[in-house]
Amino acid sequence: MYTFAYCSLVVVCFGFGGISADVNSDSGYNFLVIVTDDQDIMLNGMFTTSPICCPSRSSILTGKYAHNHQTKNNSRSGGCYGRVWRETIEPATLPVWLSQAGYDTFFAGKYLNEYFSASIPPGWSQWFGLHGNSRYYNFTVTENGKVATYTNAYFTDYLDTKTVNFLKTLRADRHFFAMVTPPAPHAPFIPADRHKDLFPNVKAIQTPNFNISSSPLQKHWLLTMEPSTLPLKFLDEMDTIHRKRWQTLMAVDNMVENIVNILRQFSQAYDKRQPYETDIRVPLFVRGPTIKPKAVQESAVALLDIVPTILQLANLELPSFLDGQPLPLHSDADVLIERQLLVEYWGEGSLETYNPECPWAAQDRLQLCTVDAACHCQDAWNNTYNCVRHLATDLNFIYCEFKDNQNFVEAYDIANDLYQMKNIGFEMLPSIRAKYSLAIQNLTACVGHTCHIIY
Repeated sequence: MYTFAYCSLVVVCFGFGGISADVNSDSGYNFLVIVTDDQDIMLNGMFTTSPICCPSRSSILTGKYAHNHQTKNNSRSGGCYGRVWRETIEPATLPVWLSQAGYDTFFAGKYLNEYFSASIPPGWSQWFGLHGNSRYYNFTVTENGKVATYTNAYFTDYLDTKTVNFLKTLRADRHFFAMVTPPAPHAPFIPADRHKDLFPNVKAIQTPNFNISSSPLQKHWLLTMEPSTLPLKFLDEMDTIHRKRWQTLMAVDNMVENIVNILRQFSQAYDKRQPYETDIRVPLFVRGPTIKPKAVQESAVALLDIVPTILQLANLELPSFLDGQPLPLHSDADVLIERQLLVEYWGEGSLETYNPECPWAAQDRLQLCTVDAACHCQDAWNNTYNCVRHLATDLNFIYCEFKDNQNFVEAYDIANDLYQMKNIGFEMLPSIRAKYSLAIQNLTACVGHTCHIIY
């Protein structure tokens, strides 16, 4: 499936379970969602620098585009666990609806980047939520309303234990929904000690667009700023980071194996901020009793489709304000159904994110400019864009508009330019460009079923 959002690898498992008289849903399904933090589908091992976290996690929980749940970036001022989220959005999320239908709900892992609270978000029966962004050691969690700090425990192993314990104590007459969100392979890339020497010869994948310069008409200015390519002395460090990312994922593999073994016993089932495939296309794996093993389905789906999919499987009514659609899990069609998906991002950068070690001015309002990346900044105040991703049987296309004083556009025929090396945004017929510009205008204002229209 083509999965688009600012996120990472997503695994959705569902399986049959017992049904009690007090459970309103009669689907017979239980659900397990595992979300890792920094994988994409483009680099073979599916590991790359991180998609931005908070908006994507908010979409997973709500089934909404970011312009509707109002979480625009990873900061409190950008809506990440802010007042609007806590008071308006959070009370109407997937765990709330499933809890109201009689499900036991369980969460363990990273929630939202700005979550630093003893409060348990609504809808969760059991809650083990990490404070802040990804950590491997020395982490603080809220455990069912009580704050606890662990210094020597490895966080992925902690999640493994909590999840397995939850599954072991389940009542046979209750449905469950469990969501587990380990930090791997997000920075700071610290593997468990038992895995720190693995993959000694692995190097970072060098695709055809690896470390090449682009002209000002090919990429947005943030990508063409100096240094236009990373100096060679940084490439060894990239190999090291790549290995560490793989190493951190080994504990996730251990966790998944332990979880799957328990379910079988029950007979149940560097930053990314750009509109490119490595940033917005992430792998999605689905497992369930009615899913053919190792099948690959050509479908255009987004993270905001997870909520309506689970609600449909649970035989619950889909709220009209959901922007996503249920996944076509049982479709035998070999034709890709046409769909347009919105990609939206709000750039971050302020006077406070200025790094005096780099040769840029505070007034430039850049962010994530670091010496270890040759001061090539990863974000800026006007790195704000909207894209429409258009997919059909004979079409794989993306068109993006940046909200800057250049009115910069990027467009790629991904069917013939997988690595997005030739920007055709300025070569398009005016009528075609106007069509996609109108699609962006409509999609950025869409709610519910209007997000499904082909413009």
